[in-house]
Amino acid sequence: MRVSIDTHAGGANPNEDWVAGTPALAVVLDGLSTAGLATGCRHGVPWYVAHLGSQLVAALADPDRPLSSGLADALERVATTHPECDLGNPGTPSATVAILRHRQGLLDHLVLADSPIVLGAAQGYSVITDLRVDDVLPEMKAEVEKHETHTEGHREALQRFVLAQRQVRNTPDGYWVAAASPDAAEHSLTGTTPIGEVHAAAVMSDGVSRLVTEYKMATWSEMFATLQTGGPRELIETVRKVEATDPTGRRWPRYKSGDDATIAFCQW
Repeated sequence: MRVSIDTHAGGANPNEDWVAGTPALAVVLDGLSTAGLATGCRHGVPWYVAHLGSQLVAALADPDRPLSSGLADALERVATTHPECDLGNPGTPSATVAILRHRQGLLDHLVLADSPIVLGAAQGYSVITDLRVDDVLPEMKAEVEKHETHTEGHREALQRFVLAQRQVRNTPDGYWVAAASPDAAEHSLTGTTPIGEVHAAAVMSDGVSRLVTEYKMATWSEMFATLQTGGPRELIETVRKVEATDPTGRRWPRYKSGDDATIAFCQW
């Protein structure tokens, strides 16, 4: 498997995405925004995704290990590296997870939360994602989207929303993400596809996929065409050009003017 990767911060703050590609693996993590709220951890989200990503790659060195087992092991190992932090804090650093693995003529996938994997096949494009977060607190999400980004009303509404999300995060009443407990891995969505049915695949954070899903400024076919001709960097630049036409979120209400954008483009 040939993997081309790129990642770009959405603004002046450090990039909270993480990506890796090997001949067998493509991994994308999208760190959850803290909205400026306390997390109980002195390290921060960029530290967390970097450590979780490296532990994931190591845990999946055995090509026959189930992806969910590797994720559980990586979560446990990261937790042991900072026991001095309050890992029971509901705002402890956390991330979405998307993994694609090439193994003996098969493509194994795992998604936890809303970073999608898109498989390109002759008959069209198959999107693998976990949108359980969209069912949580829709009224509070709508309240955030009433405000333009970079305003005090937006900041306050977003903080209220994030605080409420934290109370249902990694619970049966909410949605699941990678955080401090290995139990979250049991709630990931996994599956396998024969590689002969797929001509290319893209593993990405929602900072990229929103070009199709939210902005409606491209189709999956057009996105893959850009990846084929210009690679991940050109696709991310396309996202930024679209966002620059709506810097305050009037046309496309969102949490940030520009989110961290990350993609691993897989071919064979």
